[in-house]
Amino acid sequence: MGTMTDPIADMLTRIRNAGMAQRSSTLIPVSRLKLALATVLKSEGFIRDFEILKATPRQHLRVHLLYSPNSKPRIQGLRRVSKPGLRRYVGKDEIPQVYGGLGVAVVSTSQGLMTGKDARRQGVGGEVLCYVW
Repeated sequence: MGTMTDPIADMLTRIRNAGMAQRSSTLIPVSRLKLALATVLKSEGFIRDFEILKATPRQHLRVHLLYSPNSKPRIQGLRRVSKPGLRRYVGKDEIPQVYGGLGVAVVSTSQGLMTGKDARRQGVGGEVLCYVW
């Protein structure tokens, strides 16, 4: 396996694919950033839960997906915004609305990872990692 240039994009793709395949969970190699992202997704109600599997040789994050009563994935869309080749930073006043407020922008700030709404409330900008809706 080659080195991964964009682990966040990989995580989003795994979640998207698992949702399209109606799987209850998906495994993702763990990192602090991905843990923080999973925490935001859970607090915003996009995923049911997540856990760290202490398997060898590498730890993995198991993300449990959430579906509506009609079996639609709770996450309708995921979009990577800031990419390793093109970082996208915003000031506190430029944090984008996602789907008229129905979705969330996940922003990496000096205070940690948070939703765009929380970043606006705390008056901090940062790197827009992705949109989720």
